[in-house]
Amino acid sequence: MKGWKIISESGIKNQESGIKDLIEILLSNRGLKTKKEIEEFLNPKLENVTIKNVGIDKRQLRKTIGRIQKSIKNKEKIVVFGDYDVDGICGSAILWETLNGLGASVMPYIPHRMDEGYGLSMKAIQNSEFRIQNIKLIITVDNGIVANEAVKYAKDQGIDVIITDHHVPSKKLPDAFAIVHTTKLCGAGVAWVLSSVILNSFQNLNILENKTLKQVQGNNNKNNLLELVALATIADLVSLLGANRILVKFGLEALRRTKRVGLLELLKEAVLEKDKIGVYEIGHIIAPRLNAMGRLEYAMDSLRLLCTKNRDRARMLAQTLGSTNRERQARTLTTVKHAKSAIQNSEFRIQNLLFVAHESYQQGVIGLVAGKLVEEYYRPTIVVSKGEIYSKASARSINGFNIIEFIRSASEYLVDAGGHPMAAGFTVETSKLALVQKTLENKAESLLDEEKLTRTLRIDCELDLSLVNNKLYDAIQKLAPFGMGNPEPTFVGRGVEIQDIRTVGREAKHLKLQLVCHPEALAKGSHEILRFAQNDKGMIDGIAFGMGEKYSQFHVGDAVDIAYTVDENKWNGNKKLQLKIKDLKLSRS
Repeated sequence: MKGWKIISESGIKNQESGIKDLIEILLSNRGLKTKKEIEEFLNPKLENVTIKNVGIDKRQLRKTIGRIQKSIKNKEKIVVFGDYDVDGICGSAILWETLNGLGASVMPYIPHRMDEGYGLSMKAIQNSEFRIQNIKLIITVDNGIVANEAVKYAKDQGIDVIITDHHVPSKKLPDAFAIVHTTKLCGAGVAWVLSSVILNSFQNLNILENKTLKQVQGNNNKNNLLELVALATIADLVSLLGANRILVKFGLEALRRTKRVGLLELLKEAVLEKDKIGVYEIGHIIAPRLNAMGRLEYAMDSLRLLCTKNRDRARMLAQTLGSTNRERQARTLTTVKHAKSAIQNSEFRIQNLLFVAHESYQQGVIGLVAGKLVEEYYRPTIVVSKGEIYSKASARSINGFNIIEFIRSASEYLVDAGGHPMAAGFTVETSKLALVQKTLENKAESLLDEEKLTRTLRIDCELDLSLVNNKLYDAIQKLAPFGMGNPEPTFVGRGVEIQDIRTVGREAKHLKLQLVCHPEALAKGSHEILRFAQNDKGMIDGIAFGMGEKYSQFHVGDAVDIAYTVDENKWNGNKKLQLKIKDLKLSRS
């Protein structure tokens, strides 16, 4: 069951209110109040992404640049140490390409999830030292902010560590040479800022041998790197406001023009056209393929795909990513079924916190499983892959519940923990797993109540269907790209009449409807109705994904209230507006 929360009571119910007023409501709902904030949102400029407004410490940047300049000048071995998800992979590609283009002796390193675990660790440093002799500098990407022991170990080995990360830090920061950190960007966004500063810092330095700055920038042009930032920002579900919105907007434009052979081959494998890539295509089609290797195999192949210039190798790697992703989907489905069975067969009620653990759960999919369980039950969820000595856990949360802060409240029992307010993970000795479960479940009982555990659909305002037309759709699109922090505008239509209803899709999972606005509005004979409806009966199509089970609850002629977004359906070269219905209820009036 969903609760509806209408953010603005100033609904748009007539033409006189106008599109201008609607846009003002939408901007206000997204926290944009001042003239400057609104101007920067509606007319984003890349130069507005500055070190200051993304919250990165300039002193730490200066130390970082100085150390990198020294490494390049002295031909020291540098390791770019990334994470195995899309964010870490893209950020590693950004820094590796930048440093390699400047003539640095640099190698990328992505830890193996099963063998080395997450982030910078003593074991991963030892393994990298075995493969890459005489390392003098490690630069982390999308990890390292809680790697206190690993940084100390590296220092003892004579290796400097520069941390670039965006995860929530613990109380004590690692004793690194420098820390380039902000929670306002994704990891690849931090890497892009550092990359830009690195390139600018070399303008007056005569250490590029025979390379000119123009040649360097040709190898590391901002657009070429921005496409990777867009992939990472969307995949990592960071807020698409402020600097992130700017980076994604320009990154998507670059992505639609990409010449990276790896991405081009991946798009072919996924049957996508590059000029139509948007937030959905990245989040649901491209990112899962790039993530799949790190979940089940070794993420270095995803990094190789992004960086290779060999088309044949790119094609082979894209096929590998595609097949691995299909295997990942199957394993996720199997684990979700097992976890749901365990929850449903429990002797007790479904608790405020879902905590599921099993020996068969693979580390690479437990985060996805936790996300699926949150969707199903709307409870903060922790899924654990049990090991003989140590167990790995992944957690996903609900709105308003900081999961990493919650997990760290039991830190005395944990080996480590890290993440974001909505997604986190931890390692625990298996012998302490039951204790951790009981501790967290008890804490959740006192912290979460029925109100917090009720799924809430946030709605911008009321908007009568008679006002929906192409002009309004175009105005709404100026607020794109949509995502976390900047959701696609959602409206309420009251007293909408169902003209036709049927189930569609595999296993009849979806509802297809034909709707007409309130009879009073139709009686006015507004030409706007004819414009949006595309027919002389004043009807518009609606699609309700995943609501097929509601088919028996509604009938032709019913008056319903709908929560909807305005969409453009493209089919066989034709464009037609339709409504994406997020929820519907029988109208009380």
